[in-house]
Amino acid sequence: MGGLRRLVLDVLKSHEPSSVFFAIKLSQLENVEGVNITLSEIDQETESVKITIVGTDMDYEVIRNVIEGLGGVVHSIDEVVAGKKIVEAVKTEQD
Repeated sequence: MGGLRRLVLDVLKSHEPSSVFFAIKLSQLENVEGVNITLSEIDQETESVKITIVGTDMDYEVIRNVIEGLGGVVHSIDEVVAGKKIVEAVKTEQD
């Protein structure tokens, strides 16, 4: 089975709901096997978080809709992995 295997999203969210709640809601989606949320930046009203989601044949639109439904905004898609297996990025001389 192919499809989306991993997404890394830069998301802006308010302090509530918590990152724990976000992670639980996202982990309950069909084909999602795991969710990692890392705090990047925090201010008085919002948090910037990096959300890594791993699964098989995931649906980005469903994921984005859940994030937006919880009051978050996807600022950028920082990594996309698709296909039959996860291919890790490799450092090259130019890096």
